[in-house]
Amino acid sequence: MNIRLLLAIGVLFITNIILAQDANFHIYLCFGQSNMEGQGVIEEKDRIVDERFQVMQALNCEELNRQKGEWYTAVPPLGFCNKGLSPADYFGRTMVANLSDSIKVGVILVAIGGCDIRLFDKDQYRDYDSKDGKVWFERKVASYGGHPYNCLIELAQKAQQDGVIKGILLHQGETNTGNAEWPMYVQKIYNDMLEDLSLEADEVPILAGEMVTEPDNCCATMNPIIHTLPEVIPNAHVISSAACPAKDRAHFNAEGYRMIGKRYGEKMLSLYLLNH
Repeated sequence: MNIRLLLAIGVLFITNIILAQDANFHIYLCFGQSNMEGQGVIEEKDRIVDERFQVMQALNCEELNRQKGEWYTAVPPLGFCNKGLSPADYFGRTMVANLSDSIKVGVILVAIGGCDIRLFDKDQYRDYDSKDGKVWFERKVASYGGHPYNCLIELAQKAQQDGVIKGILLHQGETNTGNAEWPMYVQKIYNDMLEDLSLEADEVPILAGEMVTEPDNCCATMNPIIHTLPEVIPNAHVISSAACPAKDRAHFNAEGYRMIGKRYGEKMLSLYLLNH
């Protein structure tokens, strides 16, 4: 097969992908640890979801009748089959409620409760995929093929055939509380995502949420470190958790997830409207 024919096939393949993409289908990648997994009790009002808000299933869930890699209306849970509300839920609802009816919003959520941020570093993840023999943690990692970052990227690449990635949502830091190197770890992961998905930094913001700030919290001392993230990622933005109620020292309750999720959405909307 000559070079000209190979180039022609390549151009045709790329053209077909571009034509298949819906520019009005905005996709957001969500990752982190237990708060991003979702720990909030799902109430009946949370099950009423606009069909314009979609989730690409990250795991097979027989009990939800969902298959990995397929799009569904974003009725919670959005990640693990048996989890609860997460920031992604009311992020997506806030987005579709304030965007044109012609725009759909999709999320892909891959999160591991208790993980170090470096579990999402594609070069270091093997050093952080177990926790002193805690079987529950290893099972969670195994559910994503032992490589959560790779799982997220593969799903994102599939999603790019349908729409356009517009941003990244992060909620993680409890396990890394006090580690001043955290912003650099996030920077590495963010840059890898941009490269692996052929994205431009000035077009894809990353939003990082604060830890629980209620009294008797475990990890609010991490918040000043999170606030330094824009120093290493210019298109990073920190989402306040002030007054978001919690169910324990580390996790928001359902109302807390609704509040902080809405704040993620409001910030992303402000960024979107700034550029349109």
